[in-house]
Amino acid sequence: MIKGYFISLEGSEGAGKSTQNKRIVDWLSRQGRDVVETREPGGTVVSEQIRQVLLDTRNAGLTATAELLMMFAARSQLVQEVILPALEDGKVIVCDRFADASYAYQGGGRQLGAETVAIVEKLVLKDLQPDLTLLFDVPVEQGMKRVADRGSADRFETESIRFFQRVRNAYLDRAAANPHRFCIIDASLDEEQVWQQVLAVLKERAGL
Repeated sequence: MIKGYFISLEGSEGAGKSTQNKRIVDWLSRQGRDVVETREPGGTVVSEQIRQVLLDTRNAGLTATAELLMMFAARSQLVQEVILPALEDGKVIVCDRFADASYAYQGGGRQLGAETVAIVEKLVLKDLQPDLTLLFDVPVEQGMKRVADRGSADRFETESIRFFQRVRNAYLDRAAANPHRFCIIDASLDEEQVWQQVLAVLKERAGL
């Protein structure tokens, strides 16, 4: 049986992950791989309900710790219901965000710190990590302009430039600490240039 493979896509707002996510799934499918596409928070019935709470701008009073725990509650459901079964079946998982997002958003952006996130991660995920993490890196101002051009913003997208600078810095710190797993993609370029970077990584590092 072909061993399953777990790819996560990370990046701050406006990095273009969703566009590249679709291209990755399409390309992998053309290579004959059985692909499961999912997202965080979300991907299961319960997790999607948690997502609605987390993104709702009416919930501005949600505390940083509550946000972290809700993220991992949604993540726990996704792992048990979708990710682990797919990996056991030899499928390729393509997940729009995973635990690194909590290090960036709650650990960095909300300033809870990496140590706090690590405690919850160990409880929920044990030793589960993606095989490959693509970090779509874009300057904060450029990313926020892309978000503004899209229209209405969710609870995270309304945060300050300083918040997103902390998020970006935390992501880059995670990438530096885990070079075996992370690959930084220059997401400031146009869609096709970004895709060529992604494709090169898929061919060279993922063995796909």
